[in-house]
Amino acid sequence: MIKDLFHTNRPTYSLEVFPPKKDADVTVIYDALDEFKNLHPSFISVTYGAGGNTAENTFAIASYIQNQCGIEALTHLTCAAIPDKLFLTNFLTNLYRNGIHNLLALRGDQPQWMSDEQFAARYYDHASDLIQDVKETYDFSIAGACYPEVHQEAASLEEDIAHLKIKVEQGVDFLITQLFYDNELFFRFLDKVREAGIDVPVLPGLMPITSAGQVKNIVGMSGTKIPEELAKAIERYQDSPEDLKKAGLEYTKKQMEGLLAHGADGIHLYSMNKVEIAKAIYE
Repeated sequence: MIKDLFHTNRPTYSLEVFPPKKDADVTVIYDALDEFKNLHPSFISVTYGAGGNTAENTFAIASYIQNQCGIEALTHLTCAAIPDKLFLTNFLTNLYRNGIHNLLALRGDQPQWMSDEQFAARYYDHASDLIQDVKETYDFSIAGACYPEVHQEAASLEEDIAHLKIKVEQGVDFLITQLFYDNELFFRFLDKVREAGIDVPVLPGLMPITSAGQVKNIVGMSGTKIPEELAKAIERYQDSPEDLKKAGLEYTKKQMEGLLAHGADGIHLYSMNKVEIAKAIYE
């Protein structure tokens, strides 16, 4: 299980992939995984299909990672995707019987097809509620999400960390951060987390900026801040896609080196199915 990898005194290196959309060619992701395998990551996480419409793909991809690639698979599961406890038990049983013993428990955003009333009435309100039932069902290695720049719905960093502590007390074995570009914000967050008595490993999540259009999406979705050094590089190379991609990768490499020098537990790369991005960083 993934939680055991943190006792080897070596940083973990992990990747994240997502299932193709419902009408897309699913073979693309399996071709990518065959190449990701050659990078020997510690584990690969698989996002959960929005609203559950690709839940079967998520399960199939996780099973391929675990059983065909021989790499620990981390399956995402959101509260919004679980209609009742029976669904959860069946989902966990399928995972466990297929050798997948790692789960990232998330509250998750409101799916597009779900009304406000349906989202408000979801079976599990918070990831901490979900984690409790998972632990009572099977012995999974459970990951939780955390936010160095504060969750967008939290009133303060202190409130956010208080909620995080509840998740850890319910059984989270390690944490993966939302993507960020300012290492100082991560170090500040980590200090606060440790002061609060949270002692599980915390993996910094990195996503290289490789195109100008990506910046707007990243900032819009996560609210993350773009440091001046990176902002200048984006502006300088906005009309030269190849140079911008190169600068974005170099920034992430520099960020990664700084984190590891500071003693980070590992690096989680939001590679999002792009083999060439993962190769450039890993090499």
